[in-house]
Amino acid sequence: MAFTLPQDMAELHNALCNELFEHIMPFWPRHAVDAAGGLNTCISDSGEVLNRDKWLWSQWRAVWVFSKLYNDFGNEQKWLDLATHIYSFAIKNGWDDGIQGWRLCLAFDGSEIRGYESVYVDGFAIYGLTQYARATGDPQAVAMARCTADAVIEKLARPHHALPSFPYPIPTNTRAQGIPMIFSLVLWELGQLLNEDRYRDAGVAQAREILQAFYRPERGLVVERVATDGNELPAPLGTTIVPGHIIESMWFQIHIARDRGDEATIHQACELIKRNLEFGWDEEFGGIYLARDADGGDEVGWGFADTKVWWPQTEALYATLLAHQITGEPWCLQWFTRVYDYCMAHYPVRQHGEWTQRLDRKGELINDVVALPVKDPFHLPRALIYCIQATKETSNT
Repeated sequence: MAFTLPQDMAELHNALCNELFEHIMPFWPRHAVDAAGGLNTCISDSGEVLNRDKWLWSQWRAVWVFSKLYNDFGNEQKWLDLATHIYSFAIKNGWDDGIQGWRLCLAFDGSEIRGYESVYVDGFAIYGLTQYARATGDPQAVAMARCTADAVIEKLARPHHALPSFPYPIPTNTRAQGIPMIFSLVLWELGQLLNEDRYRDAGVAQAREILQAFYRPERGLVVERVATDGNELPAPLGTTIVPGHIIESMWFQIHIARDRGDEATIHQACELIKRNLEFGWDEEFGGIYLARDADGGDEVGWGFADTKVWWPQTEALYATLLAHQITGEPWCLQWFTRVYDYCMAHYPVRQHGEWTQRLDRKGELINDVVALPVKDPFHLPRALIYCIQATKETSNT
C-alpha cells in the first residue's frame, strides 16, 4: 500500500479511522473496565484479565487517550465517561502527599502495592490531568496537575540518578534522555492549557537539554545517556540508541517548536526522525529495533534490544506523517508506508481487537515482560489519533 500523493490521504484517513474506532478502541470498554474503578491493563491479547493491579503509569495514559478522544472527536460522552472512571480512581488513591508524587501500583481496591518509585508516573499524571482538565475544566484536575508539576520542577533540579526512575534505573553520575523527553512535552502542554510561562519555560528548558546534551552531531544520533557533565559515557552505556524513543522525542520537539515558531528546531527534528528510521530499521526482517549500539557493537546497553515491540513502530507512523506535513519530502511517505505495512502484517489481533505488543526480531510473538507487565491504550491510539488529524489536514489542503 503506497500513499504517495495528497489525494491518497483521504483513503488513508478513512483506513486509520476504521483501525482506531472499529478495531482498537472497542477492546477497552469490552474487556478492561473495572467496576471497582480504573482500567484493567494486566490483560491478555484475548481480553482475559490476568490480575486487577492498577499501574498508575497506565491509568494516567489511558485518561489522556479517552480525554483526547472526547476533546478532538465530537465530544462523545462515552469517551469522557471512561476518562472520568479512570481519573476518579487514580485521583482518589494514587497521590502520596508526603512524597509529593504518584504511587506506582495500586490494588483493585485502591490500596498501595508499590509506592513512589518512578518520576515517569508523575509525567504521565501531568499529561493525563492536563487533557482531562481541558475536557472538563475540573478544578481538582487543574490543581493536581499544578501540584504534580511544581513538585517535578523541584525534582528536576536534582541529579538524574537521584530520581526514582522505575523501570529504567539511572546509574550514578548519569543523565537519561527519557527524563527531559517526557517533561518537555507534559510541562509545555500544561503551560499552554493554563497560559502560564512557568510551565512553558520549564518544558522548553527540558526540550533544549535533549538537543544540547544528548544529540551527538558527529554521529547524527541522540544517545540515551550522557555523563552528568555532558560528556559521552563509555560503551555500551553511553552508545545506546533507542530509535523509537528519539523518533517520539523529535515529534515532541516539533509540537513545542511549532507553537513557538521555532523553524530551526522543527527542521532539525525532522532530520533526526529520518536518521533514526534509517539507523533503527532491520533490513533483513523489517521493523524498527528496540535498541542499537551507536557504533554497531554487539553489546547494547538496553534490554530486549533486537525485539520489535509495537510502540517504536507506532511513534514512527505519526512522526513520518508529521514530517510530511512540514517538509513534503518523499522520504516521509516512503517511510510511513514501510512502517505501516510492517505494522499491519504483524500486530493486529483481528479476532479480539487491538494489537499484540511484543515480537522478537523475526516477528514472532514473545511473552517476556518488557518494561511493565501491562497492555495499555496509549502509544497506538495516540499515534492513530494524531495520524487521523494529520491526514485530514493534508487531504483538505
